[in-house]
Amino acid sequence: MFNFDEASKKNKEAMDTFVKSYTTVAQGWQAIATEAADYSKKSFENGLAHFEKLSGVKSIETAVELQSAFVKSSYESFVAEATKIGELYADLAKGAYKPYEAPVAKATAAAKAAVAA
Repeated sequence: MFNFDEASKKNKEAMDTFVKSYTTVAQGWQAIATEAADYSKKSFENGLAHFEKLSGVKSIETAVELQSAFVKSSYESFVAEATKIGELYADLAKGAYKPYEAPVAKATAAAKAAVAA
């Protein structure tokens, strides 16, 4: 016979798990968006400052040195930022799955027990 109390309990557990996962995902996306916006702002400011320096040079050699240093610095900054954002995405995925670990393990164990019987 169908047990409404048990079904209600399972429904509440599923909803709680979903809400925990959703909250983690929302916070993760917010962190990624904030990090991307901060990097974009910093990158724009650095580019503007570089252009101002570059516009004041008198020799080609100085301009090439400034440009080379800027490109190297920009590349290193980009790689560091890409690594950081990659880690944020990995944390987001781990955090989104975390609330489901226990229910999935429980369901797997129940399925294995049913198959064994």
